[in-house]
Amino acid sequence: MIAAAIALFAAAGTVAIPGFWTYLAILAVVMIISFAALDPDLLRERMRPGGNKPPLALRLFSLVLLLHWIVAGLDRGRFHWSDDVPGWLQGICLFTVGAGYGLTLWAMRVNRFFSSVIRIQTDRGHDVVTTGPYALVRHPGYIAGILIIVASGPALGSWLAAALIVIFSLPFLLYRTITEDRILQRELAGYSDYAARVRWRLVPGIW
Repeated sequence: MIAAAIALFAAAGTVAIPGFWTYLAILAVVMIISFAALDPDLLRERMRPGGNKPPLALRLFSLVLLLHWIVAGLDRGRFHWSDDVPGWLQGICLFTVGAGYGLTLWAMRVNRFFSSVIRIQTDRGHDVVTTGPYALVRHPGYIAGILIIVASGPALGSWLAAALIVIFSLPFLLYRTITEDRILQRELAGYSDYAARVRWRLVPGIW
């Protein structure tokens, strides 16, 4: 959240952009709820999966996120390359970002194995989670991630920031979805039976 604030306002050269404050307020609420309501062991797992540093791919994903904040700041505050996102669309996208984070929190609340990397967590007693959003789709966290990625740039009022994060992040999330599902079906006891009951990876009725 601090990195987002610095990137947005320093790049913009001004703090007088209400949409940025709304975006940061959403991040702040997410952080507060995360520390107040989520399993501390899960938070440790997400920060240092398996006791290790996050892999390079995840750090690159974080770098793209940071770069899209910087581009949004430059676009809105200094250069106005592509900052003609309609106000009504910004509002919808801010709501979508919040909804995406809400879905993420729900998934993490019911799934204490919601790691930041793909791994079978035998050290944490990994088993299949079938409640909450997992009763409808197998990977609700990736649905949430896609919603956030698609909506984040327009929510900040920058088409260029939107293009940057979608082009460089969306394929990564789709690849993660496919790869994780295959590994879970192959290596996690009971997951194949769960996948037979809950057929859809991301979108009910489609895929």
